[in-house]
Amino acid sequence: MLAAAARASQGLCGAWAAPGGARLSSWLPQMVPFRGSHWQTSLLAFRVSLPMRAQPKKKKKVDVKREQAQKDRMKKKIKKLEKAAPEMIPIEDFIPPLKYSDSNRVRSLPPLSFEETERRVLLMKKWCLFKQKQDKAEKKAIQTLVEAQQEALKELRLESEELYQAAIRRDEGLFPFERDGPNYTPPLPGYDPPEGKCVDITKVYTQ
Repeated sequence: MLAAAARASQGLCGAWAAPGGARLSSWLPQMVPFRGSHWQTSLLAFRVSLPMRAQPKKKKKVDVKREQAQKDRMKKKIKKLEKAAPEMIPIEDFIPPLKYSDSNRVRSLPPLSFEETERRVLLMKKWCLFKQKQDKAEKKAIQTLVEAQQEALKELRLESEELYQAAIRRDEGLFPFERDGPNYTPPLPGYDPPEGKCVDITKVYTQ
């Protein structure tokens, strides 16, 4: 029966090799293989792969002592962390870098000309003379006021002891006393300070 099937296939291929069937002869097989087993199929049919039968995985043996030892070590670590004091996050904004505290760090300034040096020296001398005269005038005015106050208290005590005691009584509402003193450099009128740039380099700590 197999031989007859082979001869029939050869005759079919020869018939389609005629001029009228040239288009179909290119994709038809020259010989149809016979089924040698129940897993082998024809070239014109669907192919099915062989079923794979895998061996079941073996379960690993769990060492009870080793697992218990790991749990004990983990518990000890947790106890140590609980006993230790919580780690404080350092505030680095108040700690200046070491490179800024170097004593050898000197800012290089451009050299001044002779005219500029002389102008600054004369300006400093004039400023010192002005402050000296101002200090003498303030001291003289204070001394005059103190002498006048003492003379007035003497005359008041001769008039009335009660008024004298009320005059020398301490004024509790005098303090706190606030006063704006002179600045080292006077402000420039109409000066608009430029806005600086801010680069955020704050470190983020995660616990």
